[in-house]
Amino acid sequence: MWQRAIEDAVAKTKANMERFGLAFPHIANGERYEWGDSNDWIEGFYTGMIWLCYEYTGEPAFRDTAMKHVGLFRERLEAKRSLDHHDIGFLYMPSALAAWIVERDEAGRRLALQAADQLMLRWREEGRYIQAWGPKGDPKNGGRIIIDCMMNIPLLYWAYGQTGDERYRQAAVVHADKSRRYLMRGDDSSYHTFYFDPADGRPIGGGTHQGYHDGSTWTRGQAWAIYGFALSYRYTGNPLYLDTAKRAARYFIAHLPEDHVAYWDFDAPVLPGTPRDSSASAIAACGMLEIVGHLAEDDADRELLAGSVQRAMTSLVRNYATIGAPDAEGLLRHGSYHVRGGRGPDDFMIWGDYYYLEALLRLTKGIPGYWYER
Repeated sequence: MWQRAIEDAVAKTKANMERFGLAFPHIANGERYEWGDSNDWIEGFYTGMIWLCYEYTGEPAFRDTAMKHVGLFRERLEAKRSLDHHDIGFLYMPSALAAWIVERDEAGRRLALQAADQLMLRWREEGRYIQAWGPKGDPKNGGRIIIDCMMNIPLLYWAYGQTGDERYRQAAVVHADKSRRYLMRGDDSSYHTFYFDPADGRPIGGGTHQGYHDGSTWTRGQAWAIYGFALSYRYTGNPLYLDTAKRAARYFIAHLPEDHVAYWDFDAPVLPGTPRDSSASAIAACGMLEIVGHLAEDDADRELLAGSVQRAMTSLVRNYATIGAPDAEGLLRHGSYHVRGGRGPDDFMIWGDYYYLEALLRLTKGIPGYWYER
């Protein structure tokens, strides 16, 4: 089953390359992508899919397209185009860093280090956090962090390992500690976002941007927590991060519906038509596989997490994947982006496609994606 799913994903990625050239997929409606330039936070996932396909097949066409994408990401960074946010890791780890990991391309390595410097521009020394969105001093977002950043700070950990520059490591660790304290709740659920006083870092309160309400648990945010804290453990060896990742994973598993694929928010009323988020389950599967790789054979959580991954991935392949629809642009149906905002409430999500393929390749080939050196 995994092999068939991988072959389908490779074929669809190749077809998209042939149909749309060097364009990137953007969120649209009606089970299609809107193809265009790199100007959002999501384009790195598509390039990451192409690198995964190259690692799986060895076909030069995948490598050539991925390297051309890296050139486009270089142009974007040089132009400082649409980079006033914290999602720099999502953009440059599956693209530039992947070029270094897969091909030992020195230009890719340099570009990834430049991207780390771009992310460091989000560090706010007064409040001691990485600001998620908007310019410094922004009245709405100046003191905001969000759980997604746990998947962006691995770029800083990696940059520290490459350079020995303590600034990168310190910013990542301080932000991870602050996220663990304020974004993770006592019951192991997570806030999407948390606000601080920008002047001194005084905590103000938690909230949401894309979840059901301020106190709810947005499922993709919980998935970011699972994977993000597991990666912080990989880079630092701090057992508190691994414990946080495990606890977030147990919460995720305990709140899944019968088919093991999450709804868009764990607290949203489940009614006919309530959107799922297949992308959240794909991300969580990758995070749980990352955790399992760090657990001893006799760890009680090992069987729980590995079993959940098997059930979720089986459901995604059988019930959500576009296998059997050769002209489909996406790999997973029923992903959600911003349900309350009416943007992509039930459609293809390129990050869902990426993490679905990463999970499949983790399960079969031990290929873990591009979030750390191998």
